[in-house]
Amino acid sequence: MHTALKILSLLLSYPGEELINGAGELKAALQADDTVGADVGRHLVRLIDDLAGQDLYEAQERYVHLFDRSRSLSLHLFEHVHGESRDRGQAMVDLMAMYEENGFVIDSKELPDYLPLFLEFLSTRSAEEIDDLLSQTGHITAAIGERLRKRESVYAFAFAALRLLSKAKPDEKRVNALLEGAEDNPDDLAALDRIWWDEAVTFGGNAGENACGPDRLRTQMRAAARKPSEPANTIPV
Repeated sequence: MHTALKILSLLLSYPGEELINGAGELKAALQADDTVGADVGRHLVRLIDDLAGQDLYEAQERYVHLFDRSRSLSLHLFEHVHGESRDRGQAMVDLMAMYEENGFVIDSKELPDYLPLFLEFLSTRSAEEIDDLLSQTGHITAAIGERLRKRESVYAFAFAALRLLSKAKPDEKRVNALLEGAEDNPDDLAALDRIWWDEAVTFGGNAGENACGPDRLRTQMRAAARKPSEPANTIPV
């Protein structure tokens, strides 16, 4: 198991009593694993210590305010590139197929592109697979991390750690393209309603540079679930 990714998965999940009370165990696990880099460990400990000092209900309210009421900070990866398009549904099916092909069982209540779930899956994979999948989603997580940094959120430390764990530098052009998108205000409920209901639906391949990374990921997901005799599909559809 990749300790840092597993702990990141826990820290980016909705905070419960077990997480708050288990701060000491998480820090001990980081210290016991000498493969966790010093900088990664420091970033994670900052978030662990912050959560440990929070009232449970305040920690939960903060989490919902950041990640559930703001599409620009959504922890659902495909939200940032597919929105509500038909492509997102197929991408979900493909990601689920990749999980199942590798014996990774998820709770039916979770969408497969939920970042904590994706990180938990990665924590079970080989170093080569981790590097590949982190590189393909790196521009999305980098954009979320930058938005959190600008808000001076302690959760920015989690994304800083994730960036350090990826050997590939995220494509700055794709990161900037995501950051140029509208950033919704979680306190403006009327505006949020308009964004949810009025967003245009796109069809086909969802062409555009912003989709290249996740579309490559989607192609790989299909390849992972395909029988060896089936021809490779190199066109992301």
